[in-house]
Amino acid sequence: MYKLSFILLLALALQAGAQSNRVKVIAYYTGNAENLVKHDLSQIDQIIFSFLHLKDDTLSFTNPEKAVRLREITALKKQYPHLTVLVSLGGWGGCKTCSDVFSDEGNRRNFAGSVRRICDDFNADGIDLDWEYPGIAGYPEHAWKQEDVPNFTALVQALRDSLGRRRQISFAAGGFTSFLEQSIEWEKVMPLVDRVNLMTYDLVSGFSKQTGHHTPLYNSANTKESTDHCVQWLLQKGVPANKLVIGAAFYARIWKEVPDVNQGLYQPAVFEKSLHYKQHAATFTTATGWQMHWDDETKSPYAFNPNTKQFATFDSKRSVTLKTEYAKKLGLGGIMFWELSEDEPVNGLLQAIHDAAKR
Repeated sequence: MYKLSFILLLALALQAGAQSNRVKVIAYYTGNAENLVKHDLSQIDQIIFSFLHLKDDTLSFTNPEKAVRLREITALKKQYPHLTVLVSLGGWGGCKTCSDVFSDEGNRRNFAGSVRRICDDFNADGIDLDWEYPGIAGYPEHAWKQEDVPNFTALVQALRDSLGRRRQISFAAGGFTSFLEQSIEWEKVMPLVDRVNLMTYDLVSGFSKQTGHHTPLYNSANTKESTDHCVQWLLQKGVPANKLVIGAAFYARIWKEVPDVNQGLYQPAVFEKSLHYKQHAATFTTATGWQMHWDDETKSPYAFNPNTKQFATFDSKRSVTLKTEYAKKLGLGGIMFWELSEDEPVNGLLQAIHDAAKR
């Protein structure tokens, strides 16, 4: 009996350890609960509800419907007790006053208190800061200054003081070198947060006048920024691997006026639009002239249409599988993506990530 009980306890301990060490799947999400449950929430560890914004020095909903959505989403934790829900501040174009507001100690303290109240009122599990970007230029005409960098550290400290250790703090980080080098006091911030969500997408952005891979796993001679470059930079900086969460893109970026050279890759072009993953199958068809390609050096899919002179860069089931396996191999904290409502509800990119994560 003793031997049997020991074996059972050992098995349970090993199972718990495996679960705690596995790659977490984190979904940014902007929609409502009705559409959220069309996805398999057993495949997701965390929802980051996006976005809330600053109203003076407090975290606020942009409209009453947002508050209703958050309450309905956090209520799903009763059905999915493994699920945590964070609220996110900002987003691209959503942090116009962050530089000015967070320059003041009193404002930071008031903001932290407002985050605690929202977590209490809505049963949320913490906050994700998506300030794009402290200390460097981000959204056009948004204020920024070098003092943002220590002010961001002070903001995170104020949040930790307010939320305690029970609630989670994460932040979204640009996956490109200038952000890594100039925006964050990594040695001061990382002990205070639970994880950093690396936006290893848009590495070739809509401002680019040349095509390229916007979410590559590895570098190449023509691809200077990548997921691996970002991760290795932070590991060398001493950031713990289990606090690093890499990013996947549930959307394509499309350029037009692309020369029919090198299947459109690394060519001068004009950015046209983004396209949700759930629209890819109906858009990138051979009947309309699209040709699918794979770059084995960067582990990136792409597509070119020589008829319309369009080029597309995106993630696919193959590429997100490789990213998830990469996260597992390096012992990273997880993989996240922008954003869940852009995926197929069934058998989409989330399914591919889940399948790779559980293997």
